[in-house]
Amino acid sequence: MDLSLNEDQRAILDALDGLCRPYQDAPLHDAPLTAISEKLDAEIAEAGFLDVAADPDLGTVSAAVIVERLARLPYATEAAASAFFRPLLGEVEGPICIVDRARTPRMLRYLVPGATVLVVEDSRVSVFTASQDQLRAEPDALLGYPVASLLEIPDERQVCDIAPIEARTRWQAAIAAETAGLLAAALASTVSHVSEREQFGRKLATFQALRHRLAEAQVLTNGTYWLSMKAAATLDPADAAMAASYAQEAARSCSYDFHQFLGAMGMTLEHPLHMWTYRLKALVGELGGRKANAARAADALWGAAS
Repeated sequence: MDLSLNEDQRAILDALDGLCRPYQDAPLHDAPLTAISEKLDAEIAEAGFLDVAADPDLGTVSAAVIVERLARLPYATEAAASAFFRPLLGEVEGPICIVDRARTPRMLRYLVPGATVLVVEDSRVSVFTASQDQLRAEPDALLGYPVASLLEIPDERQVCDIAPIEARTRWQAAIAAETAGLLAAALASTVSHVSEREQFGRKLATFQALRHRLAEAQVLTNGTYWLSMKAAATLDPADAAMAASYAQEAARSCSYDFHQFLGAMGMTLEHPLHMWTYRLKALVGELGGRKANAARAADALWGAAS
């Protein structure tokens, strides 16, 4: 399978990079726990980047490429769910949030009044528009995203023409693509720090043990990227579940290492690392986490084998 970018995808990335250039620098002066930009969100939507999957010549691979690149920014943007699900939902208002009906607690990223909430169950997928009395904002949650708790799933919901297995497959592919971008940005931030910081008269980056672990982090980051692209290309349940499980394990192990490499600096808001690792922390638990997604991958593979 050739997953290299085609000419259209390279052009899309060039345009996206141009739009995002003013937002590359982390907003450290105010030390926000969650960095968001309504202007950036509006510009991304208005430029049509979240609608590329609706074009059959671009599809979900292009959506994954966009999600991965946007995740590298220090600003959290609601791109993953929109890029993967808008083509299936048609015209929707506000950000898209996804909830697994079978799992609690239900703390959802980007949940605000007016958000479109996609409810995934074993037998069906449905949707409703969130109201103020159905949610509670969680401003103190250290997850790097604006989050709120969903207090109620109303009985009256619109049933979607989406099979639950397809919804979970797209969800897993989106998780993997976003994780790949976050890992790439966090790794780059860490490498920049250890290349400048000195201990015992040497740059930290010259210590062999640290270099070995950074190399392993690079392998995990690359693996997450390619598995996410494969999952987006095939939309196969086994591919998507494996991509999500691998991404969540990579996020868990790499985040620990990145903060350890930065020492005390990694525990402060003076360094931007938390803007990516806090988001990784949130994604580690999506859809039941790495063990649940690994079990789904096994079930999909054994089912295909039988």
